[in-house]
Amino acid sequence: MTKLSQSEIASAVKKLGGWTVVNGKLHRDYQFVDFVHAFGFMATAALMIEKAGHHPEWFNVYNRLSVDLTTHDAGGITKKDINLARKLEALAARVN
Repeated sequence: MTKLSQSEIASAVKKLGGWTVVNGKLHRDYQFVDFVHAFGFMATAALMIEKAGHHPEWFNVYNRLSVDLTTHDAGGITKKDINLARKLEALAARVN
């Protein structure tokens, strides 16, 4: 997996909506109706993520979830991170 250029990342972030780059990682903060919805999102996402073999850094408090994506082996953001961000967005639209 090859690390994306800054322009490739900027282009992808524009299309994703809600995602930014923070400390060299693709970042998104989600807010759900309540803890059950946040946890449901995480549990459903975990199955999809495990299947893809790519794991986010995430932090949950009550109805909020912060997600950071990077491909450690590549030393930065790759297409794998962009693809996972797209999948998380689609799932969040269904959960919230």
